[in-house]
Amino acid sequence: MAQNFFYFLAALTLLSAFMVIVSKNPIHSVLYGILTFFTLSGHYILLNAQFLAAVNIIVYAGAIMVLFVFTIMFLNLRTDTEPPKTNLLKLATFVAGGMLIAVFSAVVRQSGETLKGTKIPDSQIGLVETLGKTLFNDFLLPFELASVLFLVAIVGAVMIGQKEKRYTTKATLVGTEKLYETKKLDTKEANLLNQ
Repeated sequence: MAQNFFYFLAALTLLSAFMVIVSKNPIHSVLYGILTFFTLSGHYILLNAQFLAAVNIIVYAGAIMVLFVFTIMFLNLRTDTEPPKTNLLKLATFVAGGMLIAVFSAVVRQSGETLKGTKIPDSQIGLVETLGKTLFNDFLLPFELASVLFLVAIVGAVMIGQKEKRYTTKATLVGTEKLYETKKLDTKEANLLNQ
């Protein structure tokens, strides 16, 4: 049963990943990408890594893909304005794809030899409790340093995002009055400049 489910998930993952590449509409590519991340989360669940599955769905299928959708919508990508691809670019794409397939086949061939001596993992691997114990026992210092790094990033983002306070000085008021006199601005524009 689990093996059949694995083959179904593997076929669905490969199909959705292929559709990400082949799809002409960028929004459809993002939707196929979300499907790919969900099927990968199914693989994580089969490997007894529930925490990784949840993080994959929340972070990648949720946050990152929403970011991609907003970026695509802001860029307003259209295929009719896209310049045509040259034959050299198409040839380079096929050569790079062939090299990638050669590397993957070499890795798969070699992994068959190394998997023969591999132990079956403990059933506790992948559980959140085991991950928490490992983080707070073996990797406490790097974990705390990462939290300090996140704190610094949040403080930096808040400082960058704050609006500058406007201080009205006498010089700016005098300059505004001169501008009002020379350009004959109406009172609404002069009040906006004083703020």
